[in-house]
Amino acid sequence: MSSPSQAGVPPLGPCDVVVIGAGPAGLLAAGRAAMLGARVLLLEKMEKPARKLRITGKGRANITNMRPLEEHLQEIHPEPRFLRQAFQAFFNADLIALLEAQGVRTKTERGDRVFPDSDLAWDVADALVAWARSQGVELVTHTRVEGLLIQDGVFHGLTVQRKGSPAQRLEARCGIVATGGQSYPATGSTGDGYRFAEATGHRLEPLRPSLVRLETRPTYEQALGLTLKNVQLTLWIDGRKQGGEFGEAELTAKGLGGAAILRLSRKIVDAKAAGRKVELTVDLKPALDPAKLEARLLRDLEAQPAATCKSLLRSLLPAPLIEVFGAALGLDPAAPAALLQGAKRKQLLLLLKELRFEVTGHGSWEEAIVTAGGVSIRDLDPRTMASKKVANLYFAGEVLDLDANTGGYNLQLAFSTGWLAGEAASRQALESTRSATDEHR
Repeated sequence: MSSPSQAGVPPLGPCDVVVIGAGPAGLLAAGRAAMLGARVLLLEKMEKPARKLRITGKGRANITNMRPLEEHLQEIHPEPRFLRQAFQAFFNADLIALLEAQGVRTKTERGDRVFPDSDLAWDVADALVAWARSQGVELVTHTRVEGLLIQDGVFHGLTVQRKGSPAQRLEARCGIVATGGQSYPATGSTGDGYRFAEATGHRLEPLRPSLVRLETRPTYEQALGLTLKNVQLTLWIDGRKQGGEFGEAELTAKGLGGAAILRLSRKIVDAKAAGRKVELTVDLKPALDPAKLEARLLRDLEAQPAATCKSLLRSLLPAPLIEVFGAALGLDPAAPAALLQGAKRKQLLLLLKELRFEVTGHGSWEEAIVTAGGVSIRDLDPRTMASKKVANLYFAGEVLDLDANTGGYNLQLAFSTGWLAGEAASRQALESTRSATDEHR
């Protein structure tokens, strides 16, 4: 096939199934459709397929999670039951088998998270592209879809713009929108699918960044880059406790990041959008209740009567927080630790158990890992991912109003919905072909 950047590129011929977007959902949709015998075109507007997949998980690609289906569903918002059929059609063990058949071995780490043995997301992306092509998928890059062709409520094809060529109409019996969300727009996820959905009468749920860092007050610049490990985070909305997470939190230039923060961010983004007051408290010593922590502090003071505040705090805190706590307590680090009596000691205990941050904002779309909101699942059939508004049109992946916590759940969501959509579209397209053939006999 000649490069789409060359002049005089031949027009794209008609096909059974056309898939828009060569990310995780699109690759699985195209490959599954072709596997069942359909002629499949997979269109990608960027120069390379699966760009977002290639950088996911800091380049390591946490591709799925080995927890059982029921536990998997608990990690998904807002309506996990919608995914039951997709997960039954294609789930974590199926994905691992597919990748290993392509030569990509996997490993399972803490929290049942699955990664490629090589720790290279690039290997996963290349393997899925090779698999799709091996099934007979024709992958065409540098091709932008301008709109869907709908007549009398039925999908008939696309209007496409290939690099170096005029716009053309592409006929297809079935179409699958797998364009991704709006996060990491530099990878090509610029919300095209939402435009296609809205133009064809589908409802959109409000779009918000999810799995995103938070902006807070204070920021503690003295401890910039410090990762607080094994801490308990508690979320407060309008002064009421609204959940929590145990794990890691990182002190960043603008606030807080890290895995535990990401898991709380969806609820926080929604609360901030509603104008509510949001705070986080960090328990730096979750293994000790306040009484036991105070008893330990008193023992340390008694055992080290000549200790300074700095040396005492060093036994309780990561080094970068010593200056932070000293300033909060109004104590010179070189001052005697014996000054930590009465109200000062109570203040220290409170800081250790409830280090408080006010959430003032969150990161942008350029930083968000996934998109919350999207094409309403009320307009889709969970058995097939088919549109209830337009016949022969399907949606899959992050474009849907479905998102999940960190841990490999979002990618599995994309793989599973893509597989199911590809299977359903292929069967529908082939059935339409048979019906048309019978009519001409």
